[in-house]
Amino acid sequence: MSKKSILISLASILLILSVALFLRIESYNLPGIGPEDQEFYRDSEGKPYLYGMDSYYNYRLTQNFIERGIMGDRIINGIEWDSYSYSPPGVPLDYPPLLIYITALLYEVINYFVSVPLLTISFWLPALISPLAGIAVYLFVKRYVNNTAGIVAGVLTVISPFYLLRTIPGWFDTDMFNILFPVLVVWSFIESINNKDIKKKVFFASTSSFLMLIFSMAWNGWQYIFYIIIFFTLLYLIWRYSKGKKNIKECLVSLTIFSGGSLLLILFLTGFVNFLKPFYGLMELFNLITTNPWVPWPDLYSGVSELIIPSFGELISELGLIFLIIGIIGLFLVYPILKNKEMKEKYLMKMNWFIYLFLIAWTLAGFVSLLKGARFILLLIPPLSISAGIVVGILLKSFESLFKNKKTSKVLYILIIGAIIFPQLIIAHNSLERSLPSSNDDLWDSAQWIKNNTPDDTLIILDWSYGHFFSAIAERPVVFDGRSAYVETLPIRQFYDSNITFDGRIPNTSREYWISRAFATSNETLSAGIFRMLANGGDSAYLTLDGFTNNTTKSVLILNEILGVDKDSAFEILTNKYLLSENQSTEILNYTHPPYTRPFVVLTYDGMINTGNLDFYFGNWDFDEQIGGEYTYSVGNFEHQVITSTNEVEYNAQNKQITWKNKEPYCVIEVTNNTIKKRYINNESDFCIVILWDDEKTVVIDKKFENSLFTKLVLQKENTENFESIYKNKKVVVWKVTSY
Repeated sequence: MSKKSILISLASILLILSVALFLRIESYNLPGIGPEDQEFYRDSEGKPYLYGMDSYYNYRLTQNFIERGIMGDRIINGIEWDSYSYSPPGVPLDYPPLLIYITALLYEVINYFVSVPLLTISFWLPALISPLAGIAVYLFVKRYVNNTAGIVAGVLTVISPFYLLRTIPGWFDTDMFNILFPVLVVWSFIESINNKDIKKKVFFASTSSFLMLIFSMAWNGWQYIFYIIIFFTLLYLIWRYSKGKKNIKECLVSLTIFSGGSLLLILFLTGFVNFLKPFYGLMELFNLITTNPWVPWPDLYSGVSELIIPSFGELISELGLIFLIIGIIGLFLVYPILKNKEMKEKYLMKMNWFIYLFLIAWTLAGFVSLLKGARFILLLIPPLSISAGIVVGILLKSFESLFKNKKTSKVLYILIIGAIIFPQLIIAHNSLERSLPSSNDDLWDSAQWIKNNTPDDTLIILDWSYGHFFSAIAERPVVFDGRSAYVETLPIRQFYDSNITFDGRIPNTSREYWISRAFATSNETLSAGIFRMLANGGDSAYLTLDGFTNNTTKSVLILNEILGVDKDSAFEILTNKYLLSENQSTEILNYTHPPYTRPFVVLTYDGMINTGNLDFYFGNWDFDEQIGGEYTYSVGNFEHQVITSTNEVEYNAQNKQITWKNKEPYCVIEVTNNTIKKRYINNESDFCIVILWDDEKTVVIDKKFENSLFTKLVLQKENTENFESIYKNKKVVVWKVTSY
């Protein structure tokens, strides 16, 4: 390679890096937040809080690794254990370690010279690693098309809105690896397929398998690119064989080394459980598309926005219309060129059918993955970026042929590139306004209060959304967090080490039901009893009861009946009504009404207002029909004393007239300055309206939940007979149970 070529390549890489870093660093200014609210979303050092609650999970595991040498917080029977997640009992730690290893190494190196907090390193790392994906795509496209095509493909990769928003500073999660490693794995495998020299073929296939090992340490979903390569290559070999083509054995050598090498490396270097994932993961993928694996418990994943199939509008918003169109055009444009020998020599001399067909398979697999949810839009970006780069390369050659005047062809070429890149840049820049740190001063302050004012073994009971944050910052175990039911471990739980004192039926989604049930009911002693059960025995009460009833639905019915009454009454119900033996009843009561209650707090926050419908839906789950309760719930915002809110509530503070969708409510609850006013309007109505004057929100709820714990603690934020606030700020309240 000449010096000129090297300089051009370096300049191209520098351009991609500059574009990637410029957009990502711009997010530091919080463009989507007004100046008056900026400080609320910045920490004591002035940088934004982390994005995505998974970032705090990764931060906690990294902190554990730095302090203890393991990602968990303890070792049980030789097994790494995370007792801060899904507590009690915690879980055997099963998480890809690459991000933790890289961050810990960087932390140690930097802190050898200067003291820098781990949170700061975690904050900036995504912006440093994510541009590497653009460089990998650039080098790949440059190798098979030309330099300019590579630049366009690389830039399109790093400015894709979906990838951008998940790799800005503060998004400390594995997304930063999920384009880089698949591209490197595919590229090295293609080099192995294309090489005639057996030594090079073996080298590149081995490199691909090694990169597959690294990717398996980076993301739990690493199997997808493994599947694509294996299944596509097998189909390709069958196709070549049916056409009487030669070189079948050479392709088979590459495939054998890649597949065998990958699996052996993963087995010996990451363990037996990770080795099994490719074999069980595909079967589990199809099961999860069609069934609820948690039956009879509700499937909380059905309510997670990033796991819902994206609409076409969302796809355009996350990728960009031009990017999507050009990428798809490329897939159709290459076919006639490869069919024509003269055109192939002219436009795509280094491309071949294997690369082209693999690109189609990769793209189709990306679209199929959307059935699993919007988060998998990321898998579409590499093949579409490469395809878009190919289009640009073809256009360059076309203009050189059409226009003898080089200046004219260059001007047109630059205009075309600008027409592709600049709209994407604008979309990417505008998308930054959607980025909002997941934490804020109120959440941080409440976590610090818990850390400094509660015993070390205090359990935090809250819904899963903010679990990772509080386990990391409050340094206390949580009952539920963002890993929810650990769905990714389902296929391989049966292979957990027998030394683990762990029931393979958990984690599951039962805690979503119990927590929602506690908030949805108006029976405070039942709510308190549910929280006590979760704090002391976790899932043990219903798991033990299931062993006696062999019917989870009946177990839930029994627990709902005994958790809200005292121990003696519960014993009578178990023995007399449900005919359990005294020993069986005593065993159950050890979990539901224990002699010693582990310290715990219940945490509510304003974010629960927007998801309150899920508490009522899951909290009224019909275990026989496998469906939740469908109740009225609507949240709106307003700006003036005369309310015309975004959820169609209209209220005139002067004459006190209030309606929702032109209908009068059963009751109105006004909450302002820690005072609550309630009045009843229409007994025939089936809903109530809650006006949160301080938050400028209106909440419409089914009248069934007028006195629910959700209404009292989340909306009204008032002390009750059984719950007392022990810490409170504008958005967060920490509660203790005063009686059962």
